[in-house]
Amino acid sequence: MKLVLVVEDEYGSAQALGLLLECEGYAVGIAANGRIALERMAHARPDLIVSDYMMPVMNGAQLGHVVRARAEWASIPIVLTSAADETRVRGEFAGYDAFLRKPFDAGQLVSLVTRLLADPGATPARGPAGLDGVDPSRDELRPPPEPPIER
Repeated sequence: MKLVLVVEDEYGSAQALGLLLECEGYAVGIAANGRIALERMAHARPDLIVSDYMMPVMNGAQLGHVVRARAEWASIPIVLTSAADETRVRGEFAGYDAFLRKPFDAGQLVSLVTRLLADPGATPARGPAGLDGVDPSRDELRPPPEPPIER
C-alpha cells in the first residue's frame, strides 16, 4: 500500500483529504506543518507528499527545499496546493511535481495522485509541467500510528 503524507494546517481539510485518499486505497499520514511532516518522514518514508503552501512554522516551499536536499527523499513526488497564484509558489520553490489551486476538485487530486504513483519506471521531472516521468517507485511502507494533529 502506498503511503501519502498530507501536510495541511487546516484540520478539517487535512481530515477530508486523508479520508478521500484512504477511500482510494492509500495509507495516509497527516502533519499540520512542514516541521511535523519532517518528523513523520524520519519514521516512515512516504511515496508522495501532498502539501499546502501557506502554513505556520514551516511552509510547503520550505518543506520542499528540505525534501529535495536529502538524497533519500529527493525523488518523492510533491504536490503543492494553495489558494495563492502558482507564480508566487514557483518563485519560492519550483521543485514540485504538480500544483493544485484551491479550491480544487477531489477527483482532480485523486487522478493526480494516481498518475504520479502509477509508473514505477519513470524518470523524475520537476516543476509545474513535470507530471510525466515521475519516479514513484518505493519500498512498501507501513505508516506509524497517527497521533492527533499538533498545532
